[in-house]
Amino acid sequence: MFKNLFLFFLLVTPCLLSAQLVNIETKRIQSDSTRFVLNADFGFDHSNNDGVTVNQIEAAATTQLRSKDLNKTYLFVGNYNYIDSDDGNLQNSWFLHGRFNYSLSKLLKLEGFIQGQYNELLVVRQRNLIGAGLRINWINREHFTGHLGNSYMYEMEYSDNTGTTSYNHRNSTYFSLSYTSQSRNFTITNTFYYQPLYQDLDDYRILEQFRFDFPLSRWFRIFTIYDYYFDSKTPLNTHEYTSKLQMGFGISI
Repeated sequence: MFKNLFLFFLLVTPCLLSAQLVNIETKRIQSDSTRFVLNADFGFDHSNNDGVTVNQIEAAATTQLRSKDLNKTYLFVGNYNYIDSDDGNLQNSWFLHGRFNYSLSKLLKLEGFIQGQYNELLVVRQRNLIGAGLRINWINREHFTGHLGNSYMYEMEYSDNTGTTSYNHRNSTYFSLSYTSQSRNFTITNTFYYQPLYQDLDDYRILEQFRFDFPLSRWFRIFTIYDYYFDSKTPLNTHEYTSKLQMGFGISI
């Protein structure tokens, strides 16, 4: 069983973002006892507009492993987004993230992470980072959960527009609130990220994400996600933003 799941994950991940700030909160599997979970989301769209064809592929895989004592958690996330038309490539982006959590108590956790991502359409085309910090479980009720985190990040950013590479020390603060209905037939999650530079607070990034999950069975669900991303200062000394509304389906094993 584990061998089949592992092979499935290896096949999905390479074929797996859009903004250069990604919400990891909705990728976590909130479970107190399950030691291994695999989630996967898939999407493919083909359209023909007066003879001009457009193809879109979106895929994501998340796997979570926990130690026997449940104090250590390993999270791995991979995403891929590709849009192509007869007029050329419209979107090409990927994202890989690995994270380790260690529970100090039911309230407090230590976490460390490493991340790499690429987006052909943004000024900052590639970003790699490593970081560590604290995570607080400030609400843990039957239908409500809330998390607050603060981390230090060291990042490398490459801009193809300017041909420059920058190295930054950045703070990352996130706030997440989730509600699951009493009948457990839907879940709503809202997450907010704020990431300023330590040496220049006017240089910051924001991500706001609203997600609605509607499970149709224990292993199959449909979802709707709205993302808004804002970067206050790019290497061109401009600001940029992206917004995205996505609907799709996913499976859990």
